[in-house]
Amino acid sequence: MKARVNGTEIYFDVEGPGLVGDGPDMVERPVVFALHGGPGGDHVSLRDALSPLSDVAQIVFIDHRGSGRSGPADPSTYTLDQNVDDVEALREYLGLDQITVLGVSYGGMVALGYAIRYPDHLANLALIVTAASHRFLDDAKRHVAEHGTPDQQRVCEWLWEGSFESMEQLHEYYRVMGPSYSTTFDEEKFEAKWSRSLRNFEQLNIGFGGFLRTFDYTEQLSQITCPTLVVGGAHDWICAPHHSREIAERIPRAHLKIFRNSAHAVFSDEPDAFLAAVRGFLTYSQ
Repeated sequence: MKARVNGTEIYFDVEGPGLVGDGPDMVERPVVFALHGGPGGDHVSLRDALSPLSDVAQIVFIDHRGSGRSGPADPSTYTLDQNVDDVEALREYLGLDQITVLGVSYGGMVALGYAIRYPDHLANLALIVTAASHRFLDDAKRHVAEHGTPDQQRVCEWLWEGSFESMEQLHEYYRVMGPSYSTTFDEEKFEAKWSRSLRNFEQLNIGFGGFLRTFDYTEQLSQITCPTLVVGGAHDWICAPHHSREIAERIPRAHLKIFRNSAHAVFSDEPDAFLAAVRGFLTYSQ
């Protein structure tokens, strides 16, 4: 499905009912907007990870503008601020009063921006392996310089400079960095899943070559008052766990969970424990 909002078409898909029977009554379930990473990724990996939660919530999977199955837009609008405003526009389009926003990696940065800009429409917030400022970049660069293989250092230069030139380069980057993204990385499974996703390396270039170098929500985190789940991976190289700790320390009603056997891909490194944590949050924060 696509919603025409803010001058483009945003792809979304819905899993799980919004109303369920409870004896003689119909009860509303929370609506969760699931925001993918990137920039320039899509919702497909999140669907695999979050679909089991449709037993406790209605999940709206979203592809950011120009990403995945969403329509193309003016590249000048491929920004963090615009992604935040698109989430609000989709909420209005769907006629929802309040939503829960769950963001992973870059999607968590969008979720933070939404929480700060549109607090009246936010019921709960889940921030998965993300960071509140551009400082995550310097930390990631240091990690790769100190611990990365020569091949990893080479492909990360494309990321740092925002200079990917082809899908072949993007594929090579994720293959080479796979063991850093996931403690359970399996190259055969990676190759099998790669073709399912629709990726946009130009958006990745715009983000890492531009606005991700300067964004900073740190001083605004204390303004977020809704119940918040913050999840980090102990071995995460790109959004190191101390960024999750900082977020949780600054948001008044935050609960922090660091998965000690996970890297960035917590939902595939420790899937059962991850689902249990998010399901518990969705169930008990209502």
